Amino acid sequence: MAKDKVAYWLDIANYDLDTAEAMCRTGRWLYVAFMCHQVIEKTLKAYWCNTQTEEPPYTHNHMRLAEGCGLYESMSDSQRDFLDTITNYNIEARYPEDKEALFRALTSEVCRQLIDETKQLQQWIKDKL
Repeated sequence: MAKDKVAYWLDIANYDLDTAEAMCRTGRWLYVAFMCHQVIEKTLKAYWCNTQTEEPPYTHNHMRLAEGCGLYESMSDSQRDFLDTITNYNIEARYPEDKEALFRALTSEVCRQLIDETKQLQQWIKDKL
């Protein structure tokens, strides 16, 4: 049963990564950031399902997920920094007062970097499964 849940979360995380790539190709920067957030959240939930007996909490907070499943302690400082950064894109991509500032900060180069770092962290988590 846990393996089915792990596969479920990984499948939709991969779908979201493909979506981030598509949004990057079309210049939809806000959605690149939001989808990268989703990739990490869902990959963390896959890890949670693989290591914990209870269901992952209904949260978008990556740090809470990583700490709750015991993964945070083994992360490097740069991975923790990225986790903190990408967590913010869930809220900032949704609320109008934050959208404008985020839109100005996101560029093709920034989004390419977000995708690359998302892929690296996702693969690191997968390697631990």
